[in-house]
Amino acid sequence: MRILITGGAGFLGSHISDLLIQQGHEVIGMDNFITGRPENISHLMGHDQFTFIKYNVCDYLHVDGQLDAVMHFASPASPQDYLEFPIATMKVGALGTHKALGLAKAKKARFLLASTSEVYGDPLVNPQPESYWGNVNPISPRGVYDEAKRFGEAITTAYHTFHGLDTRIVRIFNTFGPRMRPKDGRVVSNFIVQALQKSPLTVYGEGMQTRSFCYADDLVRGIVALLMAPNDGPATISDEQGVKGTTDRKVTIHYPVNIGNPRELTVLDIAKMVLSQTGSPSPIEHLPLPIGDPKVRRPDIQRAKSVLNWEPQVSLEDGLSKTIDYFKSIV
Repeated sequence: MRILITGGAGFLGSHISDLLIQQGHEVIGMDNFITGRPENISHLMGHDQFTFIKYNVCDYLHVDGQLDAVMHFASPASPQDYLEFPIATMKVGALGTHKALGLAKAKKARFLLASTSEVYGDPLVNPQPESYWGNVNPISPRGVYDEAKRFGEAITTAYHTFHGLDTRIVRIFNTFGPRMRPKDGRVVSNFIVQALQKSPLTVYGEGMQTRSFCYADDLVRGIVALLMAPNDGPATISDEQGVKGTTDRKVTIHYPVNIGNPRELTVLDIAKMVLSQTGSPSPIEHLPLPIGDPKVRRPDIQRAKSVLNWEPQVSLEDGLSKTIDYFKSIV
């Protein structure tokens, strides 16, 4: 297949490029480097299965030749990034998704949208199944990202129902691994960098809010499985509305799919794990809880198990060890 990845120089986009190339596909990476980094794809430059285009996906979008799939991953994706670039975050989630969908339609290509667990907002249900509609405040500081992704899901679904476009939506939960930026403001990278520099580990609030972290290799394996899954033969799964009652019905591959690790820990627990693995003497420092910070975050991955035969394999401890080794090499 010949596949375009917007956000191709990002943390996830670069890992997906690696896996697709390993599988024998041709990849076109596209990025404007707002949050992506040239270092993430430097090892691919010059590879005969990889082409890179520096471009803003919100502009008129054209790619020469056949495309078999478009994977839309362009977007700031950490709270620090989308608070710094709120308008760009909204634009790439709305205009960028529209442009990428239009390209997929013109090329008769399969389209995969990188959505997020943030569509669930500060959830009132735990774990979060795909059928839960979420609890999102559109005017909170995080609303620019949450609502951009919710709009992306809506327009992707509209292109499927109105134009018959072959679409996929992956809801990505917290992910970590090599190629994270040292100062991207995410929990794991923050803690590791602070521990390696022997600085205080900054925990917001009491640290009792929970998160579920998936190692990057597991996550991209699930995403590529979703991209490659056939349209026929959907599995029967439980369509649970998140509060009461369930009904079984056929769910096609076009419905959103959670990809993440259901192991749930408190942020304070994760900080202690990082301190243990690094052997750092850093103290833990508590800071005020940011506005809208979700209290819980844990994926229900029954749909991924049923439809994709996917579940994570790398433990948090092993993933942390590999990630710590990566940050030791760059910090």
